[in-house]
Amino acid sequence: MLPANLIAKKRDGLSLSDDEIRFMINGFVAGEVADYQMSALAMAIVWRGMTPEEVASLTVAMLESGEKLPRDPDGLPRVDKHSTGGLGDKVSLVLAPLLACHDVVVPMISGRGLGLSGGTLDKLESIPGFRVQLETSEREKQLREIGLVMIGASEKIAPADRKLYALRDVTATVESVALITASILSKKLAASLDALVMDVKVGSAAFMKNQPDAVRLATSIVNTGRLSGLPTRALITDMDQPLGSAVGNAIEVNEALEILEQSGPAEVRELTLALSAELLCLVGKYDSISSARVSLERSLANGAARERFERMVSAQGGRLSGPLPLASGAVVHAKRDGYVAEIDCETIGRCIVEMGGGRRRVTDAVDPSVGVNLFVRIGDSIRKGQPLVTIRSRSQHEHWLAELANVIRIVESPVAGRALIVNRVTEEGKVI
Repeated sequence: MLPANLIAKKRDGLSLSDDEIRFMINGFVAGEVADYQMSALAMAIVWRGMTPEEVASLTVAMLESGEKLPRDPDGLPRVDKHSTGGLGDKVSLVLAPLLACHDVVVPMISGRGLGLSGGTLDKLESIPGFRVQLETSEREKQLREIGLVMIGASEKIAPADRKLYALRDVTATVESVALITASILSKKLAASLDALVMDVKVGSAAFMKNQPDAVRLATSIVNTGRLSGLPTRALITDMDQPLGSAVGNAIEVNEALEILEQSGPAEVRELTLALSAELLCLVGKYDSISSARVSLERSLANGAARERFERMVSAQGGRLSGPLPLASGAVVHAKRDGYVAEIDCETIGRCIVEMGGGRRRVTDAVDPSVGVNLFVRIGDSIRKGQPLVTIRSRSQHEHWLAELANVIRIVESPVAGRALIVNRVTEEGKVI
């Protein structure tokens, strides 16, 4: 086989066989397929798409380019959640310890933030001493004793994905549903999971801006999971406004602690329970979503999930004695009565990055203490002078007040609130 022939085949709209896809991926990792050749294939995939079988072959080839996490064949079911990212998404910090209370283990391999979306690892590293890289023996011991671990991917996990993503980033091929699917699932399959639930965000602060694109991605991931032997469900959820009140790193850890202590924003709690219930049903722990939710709510109410989170933090070297310290604050107040019609998520995300709370490049340092609290959601009734936003920054408070003064658009007429969960995709790929 010659790479040029396979690239031409895909460019002409023909499907590649499993052997042909493996040839390209294995050759790329070994340095036998050049970067420009793999870039050309990625572009052809963007133009022509891939069949479900091709996506599954690509996913497995990328998985097999590296290592899989070991597992005890007689152990508890292994489950995980993955989000496509958005502002204020701290669900993983609550979901992982909550699930660990229910006879499953959660080997969560997370990432860092880049651009407007925050990363779970950055949030965790705002806890003093917290380690996101563990030796294999530490990781497996923690899974046995605590039921969860939250770590970053090693260079040995799906190295083909790491190399391919670097090319996609500079060749405008990031937005391919097929390539996104293979990227996500190759890493999740490497965790040796028994079930996965996807949180596919849709809206102005999400990668997928509209519902049809979000449905395409969700169904692609669910169907590829099934073809690859990983039962998967998905929820498509609103990201036209931040999830919860807090956006940042330490500030989101504090909000996650509030949820674990039976307070905090209702929408964060609701989405955590919905995603967790899907997973427990998917591995057969409960017969219905409603019965799973009753048990999950009990673990929040009796403090079991909070205790599990604290054990995980301690095991990974973290020191958590209460809310994490934040930078000093300045408040944006409403200039008029009315109703919240829109929240400018892109401006909020951009300002947090510029304050140092996010990164433009992978190598950028992050200040965990900066961030934003929003006190309103779309549809809320507003009174003049009411606090809308608190800005946490190290300096230039007047500048950030000016930048964020109009991120909450207020109108005279009532506005309907937005549904948190837009669609559900079953493991068979049915959209509800």
